[in-house]
Amino acid sequence: MKHLARTFSFVCLAVCASPALAETTFEKIKIEAGEKLFNSECRKCHAADASGPSYGPPLENIVGRGAGMVQDYDYSTSLEASGIVWTPAALRAWMEDNDGFMPGTKMRHVGIEDRTVQDFIIAYLSSITTQDNAAISE
Repeated sequence: MKHLARTFSFVCLAVCASPALAETTFEKIKIEAGEKLFNSECRKCHAADASGPSYGPPLENIVGRGAGMVQDYDYSTSLEASGIVWTPAALRAWMEDNDGFMPGTKMRHVGIEDRTVQDFIIAYLSSITTQDNAAISE
């Protein structure tokens, strides 16, 4: 993790001369870091897309989707009936303390409390959300 933070700092310093380049590079780095963190923290149970094996529901197109909406997945009653939409704030709360955020969930406690790690994972999840989920969330 220290190596990733050091590399991230170096790249940020290197691209700060060009604001447009810095923004694009920064987002790309966040997504790449988020994918690595997703693979180490979330991939144990969740595939990024429906084509991969997954114990939990796949997380492609999650940002903006209503909770409990993946067809053919056996969600807990509490999650399915929650009415929650997976906004970045809701995803952050879930990652930090899913048991506290949604009592009665079947998912084991996650406990990703580092906001930077949460930001990176959310950046990655946003990058694999390629559809507008407004209609799905209603």
